[in-house]
Amino acid sequence: MAISLQKGQKVSLEKVAPGLKAAFIGLGWDVNLTDTGEDFDLDASAFMLNSSEKLLSEEHFIFYNNLTDPQESVKLMGDNRTGEGSGDDEVIIIELRKVPEEVMRIVITITIHEADKRKQNFGQVTNAFVRIVDVETKEEVLRYDLGEDYSIETALIMAELYRKDGQWRINAVGEGYQGGLQALLDRYQ
Repeated sequence: MAISLQKGQKVSLEKVAPGLKAAFIGLGWDVNLTDTGEDFDLDASAFMLNSSEKLLSEEHFIFYNNLTDPQESVKLMGDNRTGEGSGDDEVIIIELRKVPEEVMRIVITITIHEADKRKQNFGQVTNAFVRIVDVETKEEVLRYDLGEDYSIETALIMAELYRKDGQWRINAVGEGYQGGLQALLDRYQ
């Protein structure tokens, strides 16, 4: 049975999924029935950071225009432009054994494309979640459901995988930012 994380909670992946080799990171959300005159386009991204919490290189920023890193350890499985339907809206696969040693943290984010132009924010989005599924067993290992209202934010750090004592751990972050994807790029470049 999957573990339900609370904001700020950290857990060892080895404890909850011993031997986990590849993680399916599912991200999902629903858009409220508010009319901003524009469709919503939410995007998942992953930032592969070194010990200084900066991008290892530009190629280690995984998003809709760069679907994988040079080692093919982190892969964004496409860009869902509508978020229609239930379940995972976008998926990132992380092959933990392939992640370069110098990557100490992988930050999983969601941003709203052209949010300012479209007058959109995460206050208009509900039921946002991130979950980890073991690629081999297809079992959901853990899940973090966002419960807060982010009425002015246009970018969210959902969770981060990080190395500690030679093991991968996860932190349920749930931190919002104004300024969309650029705000996150400014933080990690």
